[in-house]
Amino acid sequence: MTLLADGVLRARPDGALTAFLPTRTVQAHAANLAVLPDGDLGCVWFGGTQEGVADITVWFSRLPAGGDRWTDPVPLSEDPARSEQNPVLFTAPGGDLWLLHTAQHAGDQDTAVVRARVSADSGRTWGPTRDLLSTPDGGVFVRQPPVILPDGRWLLPTFTCRRTPGRAWSGDHDTSSVHWTGDRGVTWHESVVPESTGCVHMNVLPGLIAFYRSRWADHVYRSTSDDGLRWTAPAPTVLPNNNSSIQACTLDDGRTLIAYNDSSRATATARRVSLYDEIDADGIIDDATPRTRPVDDDGTAFWGAPRAPLVLAASTDGGLTWSGRRILADGDGYALSNNSRDGRNRELSYPTVVPAGAGARIAWTHHRQAIAYLHVPKV
Repeated sequence: MTLLADGVLRARPDGALTAFLPTRTVQAHAANLAVLPDGDLGCVWFGGTQEGVADITVWFSRLPAGGDRWTDPVPLSEDPARSEQNPVLFTAPGGDLWLLHTAQHAGDQDTAVVRARVSADSGRTWGPTRDLLSTPDGGVFVRQPPVILPDGRWLLPTFTCRRTPGRAWSGDHDTSSVHWTGDRGVTWHESVVPESTGCVHMNVLPGLIAFYRSRWADHVYRSTSDDGLRWTAPAPTVLPNNNSSIQACTLDDGRTLIAYNDSSRATATARRVSLYDEIDADGIIDDATPRTRPVDDDGTAFWGAPRAPLVLAASTDGGLTWSGRRILADGDGYALSNNSRDGRNRELSYPTVVPAGAGARIAWTHHRQAIAYLHVPKV
């Protein structure tokens, strides 16, 4: 089926509005939504040939306030030697719009740095790109937006990707941290989340509750903090996780809303050798049938569990229990290949969600070929 990726909002019988953003690349993945300082809705994602290839670039589109069409996307990153991924938008106190994203060599996430650009006019023009965060013992990644602490400090959740000596990065040793700044991003300090190996994509909410993706593809994890810097060790929740991204937000009525894939290694029939097993040392896609291995429990990161269905759920107790499960998109969620050009990948994944009055606005990856958008008027 050909997607109508024209960015036009279309009404459903239930009152929801849907669209496929006007992507311009073979692959599109890892969207992030944010309300811009001028009231428009912004969306960034990464697109190119395939994740890990050097032509992967950050793209930006906006939905004007009250408008009915997402704008044509524009590229916001320009490094020809690195794969630029996981973009995040953040409005700083005072109204500056920040773009954060990662930049890595090929499939080596342990080489990643976090880069930043700043816009003073809600994303219409941008300042220069600069390196923001790096680490000497691995690659540092972002996926979720910063939060502002009561004392004015900015808190940015990160995760560090380390490799086993003599082997390519595989995700087995990734850990989470928070980086914080008291001088509006000039200098940063790190606080490591204890016992967080395998827990990544830390999603911090203003109430200082955090949710995590699991490299073990078992459960969404959760931890809490009193000050934003010292966190409890992540513990599994009742929600499943498939080693794919989640995102939560706090609604106006105080409920916690989360979007996630209702699947895990328990529903997988095979597992991939690694995330990047289709890219050779030169960053070229290998079109051979993806290599897989039987499902087992060998204590390593699990790749390839189905990335569907995509589900929305709400909690009234900070994520201890969940109710109101709603399926946003469904399919077989095939994720044993990242190949978008030949349509092998069929994941419905990497949700991003922001409150919208009594409802929510959500975007996600559709088969790694497009970014889907949905405005639900009430949740």
